[in-house]
Amino acid sequence: MKKHIILCMLFYSILSIGKSQIRLPNIFSDGAVLQRNSQVTLWGWASPAEKLAIIPSWSRDTIKTIVQNTAKWSVNIHTPEAGGPYEIKIIGSGSQPVTLHNIWLGEVWVCSGQSNMEFTYNWRKTKDVAADFKTCDQYQLHFFKVPKTTSAYPQDNCPGNWEICDSNTVKNFSAVAYFFGKKLNNNLHIPIGLISSNWGGTPAEVWTPDSIIENTPIIKQWHNKLTFHKNWPIEPGILYNAMIYPLIKMNIAGVIWYQGESNVDNYGSYSELFKDMILSWRQAWQKEFPFYYVQIAPYKYPIKNGGAYIREAQTEALQLPGTGMVITSDIAGDTNDIHPHDKHDVGYRLAEIALNKTYEKKEFNHFSPVYDSSYIKGNKLYILIKNAEDGLYTKGNIQDLYIAGNDSIYYPAKATLLKEEIVIDIKNVVKPAILIYGFDNTRMGNIFNKSNLPLAPFLVKLN
Repeated sequence: MKKHIILCMLFYSILSIGKSQIRLPNIFSDGAVLQRNSQVTLWGWASPAEKLAIIPSWSRDTIKTIVQNTAKWSVNIHTPEAGGPYEIKIIGSGSQPVTLHNIWLGEVWVCSGQSNMEFTYNWRKTKDVAADFKTCDQYQLHFFKVPKTTSAYPQDNCPGNWEICDSNTVKNFSAVAYFFGKKLNNNLHIPIGLISSNWGGTPAEVWTPDSIIENTPIIKQWHNKLTFHKNWPIEPGILYNAMIYPLIKMNIAGVIWYQGESNVDNYGSYSELFKDMILSWRQAWQKEFPFYYVQIAPYKYPIKNGGAYIREAQTEALQLPGTGMVITSDIAGDTNDIHPHDKHDVGYRLAEIALNKTYEKKEFNHFSPVYDSSYIKGNKLYILIKNAEDGLYTKGNIQDLYIAGNDSIYYPAKATLLKEEIVIDIKNVVKPAILIYGFDNTRMGNIFNKSNLPLAPFLVKLN
């Protein structure tokens, strides 16, 4: 009898080994967050022609599909409002079933860029993250961290797994993303999925499809000015292929982005490059999702005004719909440190934009003022400013505001702040040509709106 039982166990074990496997990309692991109240795509691999049944526990429906001859399968599933935990069962006609556990429905955001987005508590033991150790597990935050990976060709999968935010996992996750997610959860009261895909030191070219760099002469020309570095890649598209493309079937709420420092050396193409990168991601996702980003902070770059030109390009990207920008000049601190320590305010300012624009909570309306337009009337130059409905003020005398005529000699501008305007006396300026405010690597001006947010630097050509 004992021998018979052993033989039976061996028989069923052999049958089990002989069965094919249903495989899923890593982005679908236990603890995942899926975009609520939408169509989400679930995909993976199995034996060609195998019949699959996908059963989400939030629905009575069973979704059926047949695996393609390429061994790939894909289905669309409707998700209801936020909630969880749920299960998703995948049953195959010739495979062992697979069950995803602890699945939540909420808001999913991709958090990407270079080191200031990658920046974690473990880098600097920042006090603002440490202050949350005892409470961070209450915010319904789920983390997926994409490891540093490169590829010459677009990939269908990337390493990584979902983790629940707690005092341990938060230490090695993007601090900006954490504070962004915390403020969203505090105000939306739903699960927030944060996908961190970052690599410190990387230029925007590596996050952009290589076809864009190769087919855009000005971008390709300026890209050639980048020099090899042992700690990060500079080859076009190499991180897009490995760390972004594997996510494009994942329905997301939007993207937050913090990058630009590594493009100071080739700032001349960043205006076109940055906008093309945003558009290429939206095209890949087939969705015009929100894209909110951080303007680089003041720092002593060796390239004269290189940081200023990157900030100018970032401001120009606001021309694209569904974008928003956070200014950091007031919270940077040490201009010798390219990594400002205050990630709390950066994350919260990004969340403020998302809560207002994406989630239509109009009580969140604290945005940094930016240049809008200008005109000359008599001996006065009028600069109109957005996001200053309650007025502007300055801490002390106005700083870093200069005007020049056609001779390109700059003089401190004599200015007065009105509600949503800066009025400049130009009676002694012969043929006013250029006005600059904070257009420098480190000097960023001292004009604020009544929400205590700094005015973005700008350069205006007047004729």
